[in-house]
Amino acid sequence: MDSHHALANVLHARARLGEGTVWDNDRQLLYWVDIYNHRVHQYEPSTGNDVVFEVGAEVSCIGLEGFDHLILGLRDRIAFLDIPTGKVTSLVAVEADNPKSRLNDGKCDPAGRLWVGTMSEEEQPVANLYRFDPDGSLHLMEKGLTISNGLGWSPDHTLFYLTDTPTQKIYVYDYDITTGDIRNRRVHVDLQGESFFPDGLAIDSEGYIWSAMWNGWCVIRFDPEGKEVMRVPMPVPCPTNCAFGGEDLTSLYITTASIGLSQAEIQNAFYSGDLFCLKTDVVGLPCFRFPNPDIVNLVA
Repeated sequence: MDSHHALANVLHARARLGEGTVWDNDRQLLYWVDIYNHRVHQYEPSTGNDVVFEVGAEVSCIGLEGFDHLILGLRDRIAFLDIPTGKVTSLVAVEADNPKSRLNDGKCDPAGRLWVGTMSEEEQPVANLYRFDPDGSLHLMEKGLTISNGLGWSPDHTLFYLTDTPTQKIYVYDYDITTGDIRNRRVHVDLQGESFFPDGLAIDSEGYIWSAMWNGWCVIRFDPEGKEVMRVPMPVPCPTNCAFGGEDLTSLYITTASIGLSQAEIQNAFYSGDLFCLKTDVVGLPCFRFPNPDIVNLVA
């Protein structure tokens, strides 16, 4: 695959911090977020249309839910977005008593539970990982992280991957789809010594990880043993997240960031914050759905 010719800038979004890519295969739509602009985007590749929902708070991740609803990770809570009306309903608070903490990357697991991590503005940051179940219960799954980031599951649903960005590591755990438990954490990818940091990720049907590299001008594909097998150059320094989409799940959609770049850096990387699409020769895994469309009634 010649990745130079396969990468396209599909939306001049100029997001501050694009993130949270989720592909709705039923509707052929890509959902993604611009965290600090408090926006959820609904992008339709067939038309190029991009619909924006203002959600009133930092929004870091998305879970598909029903046909016309999304589950969102907002700054200090998990919430429900009704797409036809744009109405946001809070479901459960998460670390709302810590003003320096906010929710970060998250997605639904193969059983539909929403997993979402945190990050902190403390000098000694401490981050956690939570699991929000379809019955409305919230579970602390991991603690002692620095920034909880890119996560995903192996094709056979026996492994769970979790990125801790500042430590430049992607961890792997044993995962039980029935109970939602994770255990036996070990280092899967160690990028210590590199000048870039692993951010969001996607997993393909062959069990390879595609990780967006913050400050790395690239997305890297790792094999199931954690070895780098391909590096996709990007025209911007800060790719942030990715998800497979398209009719055959071979298009990798990649969000990027413009936040923190100087004027000179933006001149050098003019398309920072835009949405990109990489045509690949592998099939991705579908995004899973939160299975309780009545979740909003649990808090009503």
